[in-house]
Amino acid sequence: MAEAQQRFMDLVAEVRPELHRYCARMTGSVFDGEDVVQDTLAKAYFALGQMEEAPPLRPWLFRIAHNTAMDFLRRYEHKNVDVVAEVPDATDTDERDADPALVEAALILFASLPPLQRSALALKDVLGHSLEEVAATMDTTVAAVKAALVRARATIAAARPPAPVALHAEDRERLQRYADLFNARSWDALRAQFAEEARLDVVARTQRRGPGAAQYYTRYAEIIDVEDLRAEPGVVDGVPVIAIYRPASSPTPAYFVQVHWHEGRIALIRDFRYVPYITDGAGFTR
Repeated sequence: MAEAQQRFMDLVAEVRPELHRYCARMTGSVFDGEDVVQDTLAKAYFALGQMEEAPPLRPWLFRIAHNTAMDFLRRYEHKNVDVVAEVPDATDTDERDADPALVEAALILFASLPPLQRSALALKDVLGHSLEEVAATMDTTVAAVKAALVRARATIAAARPPAPVALHAEDRERLQRYADLFNARSWDALRAQFAEEARLDVVARTQRRGPGAAQYYTRYAEIIDVEDLRAEPGVVDGVPVIAIYRPASSPTPAYFVQVHWHEGRIALIRDFRYVPYITDGAGFTR
């Protein structure tokens, strides 16, 4: 089972960053987007086991990702995501291309769009899919996709980027302390902060709970021997994070780590080291 799962993950490795770019824009968050990607791949892995012949991988995965993202929006946004109800007048089909720089910079603004418009804009303008491919993924018509694009582009173009979210004083103090200990390579001090039943999620690699979770820093002690890493506190999509820079002198983060505390102890760590595409579109602020 483990070998079959690894073969599947190797097979989807090339398309996974693209799936994340799409799902992050559907959810408005790079972290929620990764959760949707993982759900997508789990569904695909199970479905492949029931098939006699595998379908064309890329379009099939995007259809699953689209449906999974729509399910996410239904659960967490409590929105009516009925595709038909959102289709504007199909005669309004200005086919001018959107400004790529604007679309790339507007991840957090995608959440303000109706789901159909988010999907069309992400697939067509961000990922470069054809109108026919977009329509197939969304299970709608080309005319509906064109109309959704007109509305979405106009909304994004007129929107003002939201002000950066600042860390609360308590979060900043905790994260700064964590970053200082990381940068000092004080692994024992970090281990001492772990709660007894702390959980560890090294995304796409491993999950642990309890005493074994603190061995996470043993692995980082080995990594530091061959990689020059620096940690800094900040915010991504309104979520407090530790940004990891590689090398330490790099001006942009290589990946993020979420650290959650409960009653002053570390209760959960989610480390995105092995999914570096998590930084694509992420609005990181210090």
